[in-house]
Amino acid sequence: MDFKNSNSPKFLPLVILLMLVASSEAGGISIYCGQNGNEGTLADTCATNNYDYVILAFLSSFGNGNKPMLNLAGHCDPYSNGCTDLSSDIKSCQVKQIKVLFSIGGGAGGYTLTSSKDAKQLAIYLYNNFLSGKSSSRPLGDTVLDGVDFDIEGGTSQHWDELATFLSNYGKRGIKVILSVAPQCPFPDAWVGGALKTGLFDCIWVQFYNNPPCQYISGDVANLENSWKTWISTIPAKKIFLGLPAAADASGSGFILVSDLISTVLPAIKGSDKYGGVMLWSKYYDDQTDYSSSIKSHV
Repeated sequence: MDFKNSNSPKFLPLVILLMLVASSEAGGISIYCGQNGNEGTLADTCATNNYDYVILAFLSSFGNGNKPMLNLAGHCDPYSNGCTDLSSDIKSCQVKQIKVLFSIGGGAGGYTLTSSKDAKQLAIYLYNNFLSGKSSSRPLGDTVLDGVDFDIEGGTSQHWDELATFLSNYGKRGIKVILSVAPQCPFPDAWVGGALKTGLFDCIWVQFYNNPPCQYISGDVANLENSWKTWISTIPAKKIFLGLPAAADASGSGFILVSDLISTVLPAIKGSDKYGGVMLWSKYYDDQTDYSSSIKSHV
């Protein structure tokens, strides 16, 4: 190939094609943190430079008349207003162009949405206390988080679409509100299947673990690949991520060896223009295995 004539008209289409292929396969890593006090600080997490998104988890109690309650495990005590110190850590991440999201829900806790009014009240609370609204009692201080993550694994399947709509409308006031969601890989998700149809979610981290029918089985990528194709062809979203445990003991099943992920799984899914990268649960387990460091250059 004659690179001397790389500006010639017939060479340019090839350059453009190569650029499109490269951009369609460019992915990043998102990580959940906040549920283990032994995983280091949020500033430490971002200082690794391994992650594009950091998801603080969780607001584990809300709705149906319950007072919204933050649970960041051993990191800080929200009851004594002790989580406001995280503000400087969050800002240190954002300076590095790392998006910091705040997750609602989780696998344990008392949360549900019982009505449209419930959804609107929660949206107002999230906007005023974690996004660009105003409140005298912001749990994480004066920092403005980049968005809200839905990790809904209980309650009911109703009104999450309305919550997404309310939050998205706040973003139209000037500061973009990133919306993400972590459905289970069986399609459609039992809890947020309806909400996903809105097309309002920027990032979807599909949990390909603790779900044997659609997760990777050693040496056989068919179940995962078929499920992935369903997600990317059916759900309107900008980016869909492969959600994985960062260690074998981070989940009941679904852990993928680094070698298998690089050689077999990623090549099967990276061709889609909706491919966003890999989501990992969680920072604590990633610290034990260095999983993100091992896969970063391949994601």
